[in-house]
Amino acid sequence: MFTVYTLYSPKYDKIYVGYTSNLEQRLLSHNKLGKKGWTIKYRPWELVFTEAFETKKEAMMREKQLKSAKGREYVWDKVQEEYK
Repeated sequence: MFTVYTLYSPKYDKIYVGYTSNLEQRLLSHNKLGKKGWTIKYRPWELVFTEAFETKKEAMMREKQLKSAKGREYVWDKVQEEYK
């Protein structure tokens, strides 16, 4: 099982889209354990929404969709629903 997830940093008003096979560990990495990468600059992150997929390929395709212009618009709409 793979999860596509979206994170939001209210402090910096940033979003992040990714996928993983272990969401709990991945969130821990984004918020505490990670030592390098883009997401460490914008901590803390909050989970906005998730979508589950049976295969890695499906998750990767959905992640790619959410990172497109239309996908980012969709993600920002979700953030607006939650935080604004």
